[in-house]
Amino acid sequence: MLTTLDTGTAFVYDPRGRVESSDTPISPRRPNLDGLRLGILDNSKWNANKLLRGAQAALEREIRFGAVNYYVKHSFSKDAAPELIARIAAECDILLTAIGDCGSCCSCCVRDSIALERLGVAAACIITTEFERETVLTRTALGMTGLRPVVIDHPVSSITAEEVAARVAVIAREAQAVWQGR
Repeated sequence: MLTTLDTGTAFVYDPRGRVESSDTPISPRRPNLDGLRLGILDNSKWNANKLLRGAQAALEREIRFGAVNYYVKHSFSKDAAPELIARIAAECDILLTAIGDCGSCCSCCVRDSIALERLGVAAACIITTEFERETVLTRTALGMTGLRPVVIDHPVSSITAEEVAARVAVIAREAQAVWQGR
């Protein structure tokens, strides 16, 4: 876009843009996860439930949660409603959410995680390898570059039971590292 202010001056705008935001720190991390209330936010994508339920079972073999609360977001391409975010923040200490394996669902998972981080809930957001760059851009644009996602292999929608199990093992290990700040 070119704008002329007078006959002698012209401004040229760079269409690539630039992100300017202040960075907000992530919520405090906890070295011990026993006794914490785990929230699981399912964005209703294909296989998200399998990954999340599998990760829950794997995590419960290692951690004694105070409670596990399961929430479902009925549109993967929209941010969770503010009422749902508030409810999760009131009922949970840590969060696991999935799945970011396309453009809109990935950015929405990250946005939901950032909203909860700002309310003190440590969030582990599951995304796939194909959308790591988008996650960096979303975290930068929203001012929370310290939020680390749980990255699993792409794709998710068309994987076998064995591939689900392999991804669940990565999720269980990496989610703990995110929540503990390792």
